[in-house]
Amino acid sequence: FLDFKMLDFKPVISQVQELQLILHDIHAEGMNLSESFQVAAIIEKLPPAWKEFKNYLNHKRKEMNVKELIIRLRIGEDNRNSERCFFTPNVSKANVVEHGQKYNAKKKPGPSGKDSKL
Repeated sequence: FLDFKMLDFKPVISQVQELQLILHDIHAEGMNLSESFQVAAIIEKLPPAWKEFKNYLNHKRKEMNVKELIIRLRIGEDNRNSERCFFTPNVSKANVVEHGQKYNAKKKPGPSGKDSKL
């Protein structure tokens, strides 16, 4: 549980569900973790791209339980997904043109006997 790290490229909700399975296993072993500890741990494990949302959750005045946190995370993830759809920049493709250097090179016979430039 302590070593679990969330990644930016995976959906946050699926990663929270993985954490909940680990928490369930911990509980099944007879170890109880307080709800506030679970919430704080999940918030702390949010991926780097969620930094602003993480700060927002950490500064909330009202305590949350795990269910409330998951609801907020679902809303946050939905908002991120909709923002990506609306604000995905048009990627323009350009061909790279290399400008050759101009220099006077003498022609020398190459390995096949043909003239080549240096």
